Formats: sequence, structure tokens, C-alpha cells
Amino acid sequence: IAAAAMRPFTIKQLPYDLTPVAGLALVGQHLQRLGPVFKRIDAALPVRTGVASSDIVRSYLGLLAQGKSDFDAIENFRGDTFFKQSLGIGLLPSSATLRQRMDSGAVQLVEHVPALIETLLGAVRPDLGVLPCGWLPLDIDVFPMDNSGTAKEGVGRTYTGVDGYCPLAAYLGTQGYCLELALRPGVQHSASGTQLDLKRIVPMAQRLSAGGGKAPILVRLDAGFDSADLMREMAACNSAGLPRVDWLIKWNPRKTEVATLAALLDANQATRWQHPRAGKRVTVWDEQVRIEGFERPMRRVMRLTERTIDAKGQLLIEPQWVLEGWSTTLAGRQFDAQAIITLYEGHGAHEQFHSEFKTDLDLERLPSGKFDTNALVCALAALAMNILRLLGQAGLHGPDAPVRHEAKRRRIKTVMQELIYRAARLIDHGRRRILGLGANDRSAQAFARLHGQLALAGCG
Repeated sequence: IAAAAMRPFTIKQLPYDLTPVAGLALVGQHLQRLGPVFKRIDAALPVRTGVASSDIVRSYLGLLAQGKSDFDAIENFRGDTFFKQSLGIGLLPSSATLRQRMDSGAVQLVEHVPALIETLLGAVRPDLGVLPCGWLPLDIDVFPMDNSGTAKEGVGRTYTGVDGYCPLAAYLGTQGYCLELALRPGVQHSASGTQLDLKRIVPMAQRLSAGGGKAPILVRLDAGFDSADLMREMAACNSAGLPRVDWLIKWNPRKTEVATLAALLDANQATRWQHPRAGKRVTVWDEQVRIEGFERPMRRVMRLTERTIDAKGQLLIEPQWVLEGWSTTLAGRQFDAQAIITLYEGHGAHEQFHSEFKTDLDLERLPSGKFDTNALVCALAALAMNILRLLGQAGLHGPDAPVRHEAKRRRIKTVMQELIYRAARLIDHGRRRILGLGANDRSAQAFARLHGQLALAGCG
């Protein structure tokens, strides 16, 4: 069958307003919840004339919600009535003003971001995602941001061998809600300064859990955080009236003589070896651990793996030993050694959330040369991620959602594609402003439902 001839298009500018990002109307609904915190920001950073400090924050959040981090991107919305009205912006800044105000107010503004995040999640009370064992995970980790080839303040050699930053991220629950994205210099060690972060992050997680089911908190950390000081800090967060805090930390073997330990286990008749395949054997056992400074009992699950034949069937000249351990306060029949190992394996899911920051929100290479400004950008990115996560969980599941494969959680990029990047016509009629979606828009039904739910909840 011959292909139909393509008919040429006539390009014409229409006499009415259109927007390619109708989903900012949904973002603005969530920003309405944060009104009291925005008032505190304006009181703390007052201006006599010009753009209010809260409008600086709203404007940049509007960019981040589209996956844009460059300050110059704000110029595309100068004179755009929809951008201002959808986000509740009084006066839209120019790119120069946005950069200058974020530079000058970075240190003060970043102090208000935790309140913005907690207010948002506390008001919505989303399903954070409790583990099958009943604990609410709090996954904390650092990850590299490659900013090589730049002279930005704080850039240094990271643990992966690239020049950049190593921010610390904290995710509450299994759905990827971010409580903090704290920028760090590239050379900073994982455990350095983490006590101060835990003093903010863990109590916030407890308060959010107390408002949504009172599930105990399970802090999961990798071997870079294997520190008695950090354990004491988490233990100090256990106070009356707040959910209990437990932890599960990958043990750092440091200078342990693995061959000597293996010989002792071989000599012990109580050692039980498993043989998952030829040339490989594994043993798992428990040890009791005492940390100076608190009396709470703690255990360490240990696993030693010996390989004399590799996975491809090649005989090894000498045995290869791998020693692993996991320190935890979890106890009881439901938390046997294998259950502890499986719980820690779930910690790896947070790598997906790191990727969303770097790719979906375009934060691999940060926009400013100043460290404090980039720290503010990262903090606001955590808030933007939570807003997009809430929109995805509420709008992209169910029979009226756009056709997608089944999933418990939608990636941030998917939320942008299906809810933020929607073309709409702006119609003023009868003292009402109407956002008209196209007849061929497959997301229109879900979009309208979500907007109605947010308005009904008192956001609009």
C-alpha cells in the first residue's frame, strides 16, 4: 500500500495563550500547603521593593519541577501569566536577580527547607512504604556528582575517582521521599559531619512516622558510616512519645585477618557450612556487640564466603575469602541472620533515587560556582522531588492513568512526561480562569481528577 502524501503545515501564532507545562498547576496546589513557611521566609529575609524571598523559592521550584536547574531557564517564563499564577508568584525574577538573590540568601534560605519538606509530607501523609517486618526504613547514603573540568567551590576528588561533590541523601520509606539532600565537598568522608545531619533527619522521620501510623524507624547505612559515634547519636533519638529508632549498618572489617578467622571457624565443630555450588561454601553466624556509651544490646550478623572455583568454573590457585558483617539493634525470632541480610539488601534501592536527582532533575552538574548556592539548589531539589513523587503516586495509578506498565512507584521523569509536560489553553471566562486540555490528551482524566482532589483538600 502506497504511503499517504504528507500534507504541509501552515505555521501560525494563535491569538490566545497556551502553556506547555500545565502540570505546574498541580505543583502550585502543593505549594499552597507551604504558605505558613513561606511567610516565615519573607519575615526572615525581608525586602523593601522587588521580588519577595518566597517568590525566589517558588520560581526556582517551578524550574526544578520541569527538570531544569539552570538559572537562565527562568527567562523563558518572563511575561508568562500562567507560570506566575500557577505557582503563586507575585513578581517573577529575571535570571540575574534569581542568581544574585540565591547567592546572597543561600545560607538563610537553606535553613527553612527542612520545614518546607516536613510541612509538605506531614500535611499530605502519603503512604511512605513500610517494610513487611513493620519498620519504616530511613536510608542514608552519599553519592558522587561529577563536576570535573570546573573550578566550582568545594569540587574535589570523590571516592569514585572523579572531581565533583558527594552530597548526603536521606530517603524515608520505600517510595523514595527525600528528607534531605545535603551538599558536601567531594573530598569529605561519609561519616564526617554526619552526626549533625542525623540530629535533623532522624527526629524528622520520627515525627512524620508518628503522624502516619507510628511505625518504628530502621536507619540503614553502608560501611562508610560504621561508627560508634553515629550509633550513639541514633540511640539518643529514642525518647518517650516518638517512634523507636533501630539501625542496620554494614560492618567495616578494616584490618581483620580473614584467613586466621577462617581457620578458627574450620577448627570449630559448631560451624555450619552451606554449599550453594561446587567450589563455594558459606557460613553465617551471630555475635554480640557492645558499644561504649550506651547499654542497648546490639548484635552483628557475620558471613564468610570461601571460593575455590569461580563462577565460570575456573579452579583458583588459592582460596578467595570474603568476610561481611551487619551491625543491628533488631532482635527476635523474625530477625534471624538471613532476615537481617535480606533487610540490608533492600537498602540498595536508594541508588535509583540518586539517579533521579542526577538525571531527571538535571543536577549532575550544579549551576553555580558558589558552594552555598549549590547547597540551596540541592535542598530545594529534595522538596521538588517530593512534590513530583506525591503527584506520581496520586495521579499515575488507577484506571484513568495514562497507559504504562504496572509499577508501585513512578520514576520522576515519568511524572514530568505524563503530568507536568501537558499542553493547555488558558481561557478567561466569567471571572474564571480555565485550563483547557486537548481532546487527544490521554492524561486529561487523571490530571483533572488529581487537581480536583488537591483543591478539595484545601490546597487551592
